[in-house]
Amino acid sequence: MADNRISRRAVLAGAAATGALGVTGFPARAAEPQWKKYAGTRLEVILAKGPRGDNLQKYIKEFTELTGIEVESEQIPEQQQRQKAVIELASGKPSFDVVHLSYHVQKRQFEKAGWLADLTDYMKDPTLTAPDLVESDFSAAGLTYAKDDKGRMLSLPWSVDYFILYYNKAMFAEKGVAVPRTLDEMVEAADKLTDPKKGTFGFVGRGLRNANMTLWTNFYLDYGGEFLDAKGNILTDGPEAIEATKLYQRLLTKYSPPGVAGFNWMESMASFTQGRSAMWIDGVGWAPPLEDPNASRVVGKVGYTVVPAGPKGQYSATYGDGIGVAAASKNKEAAYLLCQWVVSKKQGSRLLQAGGGVPFRNSVLNDPEVQAGVKLPKEWLQSAIDSAKISKLGLPVVIPVAEFRDIVGAALTATLSGADPATELKKAHEQYRPILERSEKA
Repeated sequence: MADNRISRRAVLAGAAATGALGVTGFPARAAEPQWKKYAGTRLEVILAKGPRGDNLQKYIKEFTELTGIEVESEQIPEQQQRQKAVIELASGKPSFDVVHLSYHVQKRQFEKAGWLADLTDYMKDPTLTAPDLVESDFSAAGLTYAKDDKGRMLSLPWSVDYFILYYNKAMFAEKGVAVPRTLDEMVEAADKLTDPKKGTFGFVGRGLRNANMTLWTNFYLDYGGEFLDAKGNILTDGPEAIEATKLYQRLLTKYSPPGVAGFNWMESMASFTQGRSAMWIDGVGWAPPLEDPNASRVVGKVGYTVVPAGPKGQYSATYGDGIGVAAASKNKEAAYLLCQWVVSKKQGSRLLQAGGGVPFRNSVLNDPEVQAGVKLPKEWLQSAIDSAKISKLGLPVVIPVAEFRDIVGAALTATLSGADPATELKKAHEQYRPILERSEKA
């Protein structure tokens, strides 16, 4: 299973509390919940714009038919949605009952502020919860995200983003290169696949400040890195971070396209889809455009696999989003019914089969009938299943996570201009440490 030793004692305590409930999660239930109990209720939902929001809105009439609950939902671009949610929740009078949250950015902030309703007892209540919705059906990463330091479920895990390795099968075959299983092999492959005269490169990835953290994290974890110690102190200037940064620097300066220091996922994907880069590490959700004949020149040539192993382990940097009930909502139980429906097997299957996301629920990912309906290549699905087994959270569970990404990300980008990794990481560490300390005391 995944190693989720990711942060502070609080998260470790949450994991311990999870174990105390038993390996099967909450007790199995035989009866269906009383879906019509809150018929006539009206709920407001704030969503981040994207495939998850599309999936909810497309099928929401089914929920209303099942429960008699009317739902009004709004999709807002991600950054604006995050800001709006925080402002309204902080006011104590949010306009919404249900909130779509970005775990890797908002988990710690929402927990510390007490903005989310505790769903623990709701999950135990057979009049509210379907028999198949048990805690043990969520992946380890999902439970780590959804639970607080007391083991309470403050949201339901919705969709997970594992980082995987995309590779161009045709370019590999032309050079007779094997798919890399380790980071060292990946460097060797990148060297063989790079030909600047032809405008082709062995590797591409995010070099832009802040965005680059999600790529670097994969290397950091595989070198044995941890973001925080047991007391919550930041740990990103040690030997693991330095070695990971040297690898990052080498790949992006020697084997990547010119200008990669300004690349986010969009520019990286463009290079890969045009057949100019042989390997790309990024989120599992980018497969649909790669297989779209109208957007990609590499349709049918893309390979999908887990991120190669490092000297201290093999992890897929993991991010995700969830769905929760505002603590200030006057319709908490009705809102919980909606959250439950959002992460149901049926909705999760639709999301997966359309390539719009990977559910945190194991019963969806491992269902042969669901798998048969997935439109993307089988290798893509297998990469998601395999990544679930080696997932590890890709960012520290802290409130100032944006500042963390900015500061350490700036250090990484500086190395692409030749700066020394150890020097840049030390400066970043000293700049970020007081920011983290102030946030925890606030």
